[in-house]
Formats: sequence, C-alpha cells, structure tokens
Amino acid sequence: MDFLPEKIDDYIADHSQDEPKLLQELNRETYQKILVPRMLSGHFQGRVLSMLSKLIQPKTILEIGTYTGYSALCLAEGMQTDGKLHTIDRNEELYDLQRKYFDKSDYGPLIKQYVGLALDIIPTISEKFDLVFIDADKNNYSNYFNLIIDKMNKGGVILSDNVLWSGKVVEKIQPKDADTLALIEYNKLLKEDPRVETVLLPIRDGLTISRVV
Repeated sequence: MDFLPEKIDDYIADHSQDEPKLLQELNRETYQKILVPRMLSGHFQGRVLSMLSKLIQPKTILEIGTYTGYSALCLAEGMQTDGKLHTIDRNEELYDLQRKYFDKSDYGPLIKQYVGLALDIIPTISEKFDLVFIDADKNNYSNYFNLIIDKMNKGGVILSDNVLWSGKVVEKIQPKDADTLALIEYNKLLKEDPRVETVLLPIRDGLTISRVV
C-alpha cells in the first residue's frame, strides 16, 4: 500500500541526503540475489534511520532483524566511535553477506552479529541500550518490547518498523491474520505504556519513535 502518491515519494527521496555508495551496492546486491528484497529499508528510510542515530549519538545499539545489513549500517553512522551495535537475525544464510558489507564499512569492528531467536539472545547481552530498532517477526513485537524496556538507558529511543502494515491496522481484520492483530496490540501498548513517549510516523510502512522517560 502506498501512503503517498508516487510523485511525492520520489520528490521526498530526491530532496533527502543521497544514499551512500556502499549502501547503493548493498541495495543492488539484495535485489539481485535475496528473496523478498522489499524488506530492505532502502534509500529514504535508511536516511531517516541515519539522521535519528546521528541526533541520538548512541553508544550501544540493538537491532532485532538484520536482513542483509542495510539498516544496521545506517544506524551505525550515528554511533559513538567506541560504541557497539548488536544485530540479530535468525537466517544464517544471510550472515556472510551482512559481514561482507559490515567489513567494507567504517564500522565493521563495532558490529556484532548474532544468529538465532532474538527472544533467546537478548537476555544474554549485558549492555544497556541507547537505541533499539525492531524490524523482525511482527507477532513478537510486544515480547521484544517487554524484553528490552528494562535494558534501555533513560532517554533511549526504540524505533519500530512496519507498524502500519500496509494499512491493514485500520482495515477489517481477518481472524487468521495474526501479524496484524499483533501489531494493533503493539501500537496500543506503545501508546499506553507510561515508560515511553511515542509518535507514529507515516514513513514507508510506518515507523514509530518511542522515547524512554
């Protein structure tokens, strides 16, 4: 579902910061070789993630859902020079592609990859986080939030992707549509939980910014 006319989308991208060359290469290789390439954050959302990270200047970042590594590289652009980015994905087949581009970047030594279930891995990470990006299986969004909220530094930011889910969150829900039901519950949780301040932005498929108070 397109939330803005194509010409407006194009204009927005054309008048935002250019996509860095390395990310252009990763974008191209993802579309050439990987299934469901639309999962990639892409130029405009990637620049949004980069800008938010630069404003936050996090020392510790957690990403839930690495895919091919595009969003991790965007988030790393704002990370402190002695920082650490932890990124988790359950698809081990993507590990080498992620690592190739991480090592091509300026941030390779600062990025730690994990393969497996985030619900199992997150409790093993001892650091507290300044920035978290949730972009994995939708039915576990609330579970991820409940796992990380006590591991956030005060003033830390949680970014949640795909929270509009192609507009399905405002349509009649199909009884077997577990992902949409889960996202509706998650959006309600973010709005009502007193531990965070939340604003939902209609960027791409919906991006929520939640600040820990």
